[in-house]
Amino acid sequence: MGMAWAQGRRFGRSFVRGAAVAATLLTGGAALAAEAGKPVPWQMDLQTPVTEVATEIYNFHHLLNVIMLAIVLLVLALLLIVIFRFNERAQPNPSRTTHNTMLEVAWTIVPVLILVAIAIPSFRVLRTQLSDPKADLMVKVIGHAWYWSYEYPQEVGGFKFDANLLEGEDQVKSGQPKLLATDNEMVVPVNKIVKIQVTAADVMHSWALPSFGFKIDAIPGRLNQFWFKADREGTYHGQCSELCGQRHAYMPITVKVVSDAAFQAWTAEAKTKFARVEGAGKFADAR
Repeated sequence: MGMAWAQGRRFGRSFVRGAAVAATLLTGGAALAAEAGKPVPWQMDLQTPVTEVATEIYNFHHLLNVIMLAIVLLVLALLLIVIFRFNERAQPNPSRTTHNTMLEVAWTIVPVLILVAIAIPSFRVLRTQLSDPKADLMVKVIGHAWYWSYEYPQEVGGFKFDANLLEGEDQVKSGQPKLLATDNEMVVPVNKIVKIQVTAADVMHSWALPSFGFKIDAIPGRLNQFWFKADREGTYHGQCSELCGQRHAYMPITVKVVSDAAFQAWTAEAKTKFARVEGAGKFADAR
């Protein structure tokens, strides 16, 4: 009796958790979504997207949730039908049917249609990610063990700076999330196409920013590239997403998106604050 009661309680808790997840999926998780730029406690949804790529990934994610929920409910309904309609009490003389042409056609065609429904938006996301629009600004990102450095081209000053984890009182005063704030932020203008060229100086790293919808590897001796256009101002946080060594957990990324006027003011200050780089602006060819 005690074992049955314990199993019943476990089933009840599982059912409640499942119902909560289903409700989140059906509502798009709006109430539990992380705000743009950083995670929040008890987050169940993706961070609010602020780029075209992130928005398409966000919508695709919820489409997949709806499809998966529909499949689960269909399988559950079929199981219940089998349990209650075809048990020994309901049908003491079981049917000897072994084939059903319509069913066999249906369970072949329906999965194909599901895959097509998944493939079309998936290809759309890939097309957006791999498109190569003309850049308004180029920034080079270099991963080190264990910090990031950023290099800006001659057009905006030709300077370079490091971004290290902000700790202790400095982090508290900044008001930024713990383990996600840096002493220097990468600053870019809003509604401008920014291309990032990413590499590493020692081991593999990965530059990831959830609200921007990307994660790109930083590999020594290689140059990877991606683009984004942030559609709102703000401060956005990410982390190295490649297990790169002892202080892997302490390689945060902070990107500050500002207005054109604020960006011009920041670059004017950065020219004197940060070291100039000889030959800065030597980026790989990009449209």
